[in-house]
Amino acid sequence: MGVGLFILSEANFFLLLIIAYVYYHAYPGQGPTAATALNPTRTGLFSLALFSSSATIMMASRAGRRGDSGGLVTWLSITIALGALFMFGQAREYYDLITSGVSVSRNLFATTFFTLTGFHGLHVMIGLVALCVTLGLARAGKLYEQTTDGFGAVEWYWHFVDAVWVVVFSVVYLWGVVAS
Repeated sequence: MGVGLFILSEANFFLLLIIAYVYYHAYPGQGPTAATALNPTRTGLFSLALFSSSATIMMASRAGRRGDSGGLVTWLSITIALGALFMFGQAREYYDLITSGVSVSRNLFATTFFTLTGFHGLHVMIGLVALCVTLGLARAGKLYEQTTDGFGAVEWYWHFVDAVWVVVFSVVYLWGVVAS
């Protein structure tokens, strides 16, 4: 229940950030916009890694419930690799934006973009740390010693991070580029 309440509070936090992005999208001012600064195709390819990681963590969960420790470790490792690949894509995008002169203080688009995607990236990093701890416990054979609740909490959090990105990607990269 605690994880559910935490995810609900985080969902509200992201909802407010998305509302701010949409509101300020109408007032771009001078400088870059989503249409001029972002590459939805490239980000979409890296997003596929994150979206796929929801399936791989489900496979890890199924393997764990079956007592298949090898499958659990394999699927968790793949989930972590996919999450890291997504973060590499985000870091690359930030690098490209900053080197082209798009910084957090450039204009309202840049401020809301970096705030929204930066907080999402922070949540992905927290999820990756939790997944790495979970993987360590799985490799040591201690993940399911007491209960499956810990893994379930990590799994739900990871699905939440994926679901948030579906909304962020849709609003920022798809709608943001088309509506500009």
